[in-house]
Amino acid sequence: MKVLVLGVGAVGARAARYLVAHDDVSSVLIADANARRRAVVASSLGARARTLDSPDDVAGARADVVLIATPAAAQPDAARQAVAQGRHVVATADSIPAVRALLDLDAEARERGVTVAIGATFSPGLSCVLARHAASQFDSVDEVHVARQGTGGPACARQHHVALRGRGIDWRDQGWTRRPPGSGRELSFFPDPIGGADCYRAALPDALLLVPAFAGVSRVTARLAATRRDRFTAGLPMLRRPHPEGRIGGLRVEVRGRRGQLHDTVVLGAIDRPAVAAATVAGLATRWVGSGRTEPGAQGLACLVDALPFLHDLSEAGVRAAVFEGAAAG
Repeated sequence: MKVLVLGVGAVGARAARYLVAHDDVSSVLIADANARRRAVVASSLGARARTLDSPDDVAGARADVVLIATPAAAQPDAARQAVAQGRHVVATADSIPAVRALLDLDAEARERGVTVAIGATFSPGLSCVLARHAASQFDSVDEVHVARQGTGGPACARQHHVALRGRGIDWRDQGWTRRPPGSGRELSFFPDPIGGADCYRAALPDALLLVPAFAGVSRVTARLAATRRDRFTAGLPMLRRPHPEGRIGGLRVEVRGRRGQLHDTVVLGAIDRPAVAAATVAGLATRWVGSGRTEPGAQGLACLVDALPFLHDLSEAGVRAAVFEGAAAG
């Protein structure tokens, strides 16, 4: 398959590197607004990668799958153009407006027989796959709760900053509820060495992608870990330039459901540098989509992939999940 990668920042560059390492990807086309960055990335990837230097080159490029790793706001337009050309899309968008706009492409994607995989990152993305895997242990799912800690590259850090001052969206009793930013403080425990961290409601799109995956689910929430300084400065412009590479991050997915007449809870988690994990999820999703392992339509990974084989492939690439084996209080 041929893959066009739009945006080669912290996530896009790593995803491109992941793709050229696999024999089912014949070539990777690199497009980025920063000419120096796209040239450096392409040269580091070897003979199977080349750059596209103009918008006309990008529009006319022959590719089976378009992996979009630009800032979230630009992703819906790029995805719309790709779908109109009959190309599959993998989008790393992690903002509520972008995810909603991408979900609106569902009818056209189905009509054209292409897949739009939405939110193929650390969270959403890996969080969706973990939720789907945990749900396989129940007869029915009642609740899904996601918490995440850490940021990847500069674009991720900026989106984290924006999300902290935005209103959250929860799914509760078959309807959407908007929540004030910074509300719902909850101490969440991530895999070691992160441990416990206070998490808060924020403008996160996870619920938009999880609710369609679990029929009859009564509650879906997402929270973001934040320090006092993060919360205090959320309403201000970023006071310093984001670090080019985020520190280690954590992910926690809690699923509550029923086995027969019994209620139980399964908690899964992961730790990794968010940009590394996001790039691996995006790259693997691209290979699954390009090889025809997903159905047409615009959906999150919880709806599109078979969770256990996907997690197995991620594990082979170095992104591993953890299972909480303690006892729930009360």
